Amino acid sequence: MGGHLGPADPQWKNKLAIAGGETDFQPIVTSIARTYGNSAALKWLESVKANAGSHDYPDNETITDEVNQGQVAIGIINQYYWYRERAEIGATNMHSAIAYFAPHDVGYVLDVSGAAILKSSKHQADAQKFLAFLNSAPGQEIIAHSDSFEYPIASGVTTAKPETPFTELQPNSITIAELGTGSLAIKLLQEAQLL
Repeated sequence: MGGHLGPADPQWKNKLAIAGGETDFQPIVTSIARTYGNSAALKWLESVKANAGSHDYPDNETITDEVNQGQVAIGIINQYYWYRERAEIGATNMHSAIAYFAPHDVGYVLDVSGAAILKSSKHQADAQKFLAFLNSAPGQEIIAHSDSFEYPIASGVTTAKPETPFTELQPNSITIAELGTGSLAIKLLQEAQLL
């Protein structure tokens, strides 16, 4: 948003694709709500929903494919979905480009894939070892060289894939802790009838 409406602007009417029910959309909603308040976030969601019209898809893969095929002009996705599509169909078959919100825009967020251990697990020690491995340099190297196109973030490992270097990203300064559990976003998405 950062002084503009972004995907909520009327110029994107019937040209925008979203996946309102996708968990990847929730951090953006939370960032807007924490920055501008719940009512502003709800108004933004209602405008985005109106602009998307029939282009509210079940997932980011569908958005990426629809934009690449020219069925819709823009879509809000996590960046790795675009890179996965390019790896799957080949660079010469990509008819779209990755773009980011403006530097430090409220919609430009970093979110993480988390892992935890259930209290009820009967394998606590093994689960702890597995989580430790995920955060170790060897575990992060697997992510760095995989086709997930997600950024490794621990142990100083950097991605080996051709994507925007992590150090060049310019997201909003909202922290992972401030993004929270997603419950605020879920409440607002339900109010906007996107869930």
